Amino acid sequence: MAKQVRQVTQARPAKAAGSSEGGRLAVVGRAAVAWLRTLSGRTIALAAGAVAVVGALVVTGVLLSGHDDRPPIPDTRARHYTETDACLLTGKDGITAGAAADVWQGMQDASRETHARVSYSQVTGEQSTGNARPFLNGMLQRSCDVVLAVGKPEVTAAAQTAPQYGKVGFVLVGGGRAGANVTTVGAGDGLRDDVAAAVERAVHDRA
Repeated sequence: MAKQVRQVTQARPAKAAGSSEGGRLAVVGRAAVAWLRTLSGRTIALAAGAVAVVGALVVTGVLLSGHDDRPPIPDTRARHYTETDACLLTGKDGITAGAAADVWQGMQDASRETHARVSYSQVTGEQSTGNARPFLNGMLQRSCDVVLAVGKPEVTAAAQTAPQYGKVGFVLVGGGRAGANVTTVGAGDGLRDDVAAAVERAVHDRA
């Protein structure tokens, strides 16, 4: 209720200002009509033209006085992303629960630090390495710079594919073997922080 009262109170000055401006225009108009009544013929036409010009100037002045020419305040919440993409491959449950949820949160933490874009793709259908591979290939074709995998089929597919993509950084959660472009992260306590750190390193290595 208090908020509504403040809104009404703030709206009153604008209404009063409008009435005041309308009153000034009315006074000018009545004065112009009274003056025109004292004239005749061509003089009236000339005077009417002058009054029209004066009226236009008054209206323009009123409109300009009410115009707020201050520059708009930018939205500080907008985040400017880099051209680096970090992509997560998960099982059929996506990022809703378990280790995948912690991995996704860690990726978001890393995104806030590096401004890398983050996304994920979940393997639907049969949960096997063979079925996970097409989903992984799709991510690589989208030019993902850092690929994360969580879940046994997904990690296996990523580990087998990593040697073929030396310029891509791979982060394998709960399995796999570290290599030149592969980082392994153990599932368990601290997973979110470990993933964030691994993604940050991978992004910086490819900057």
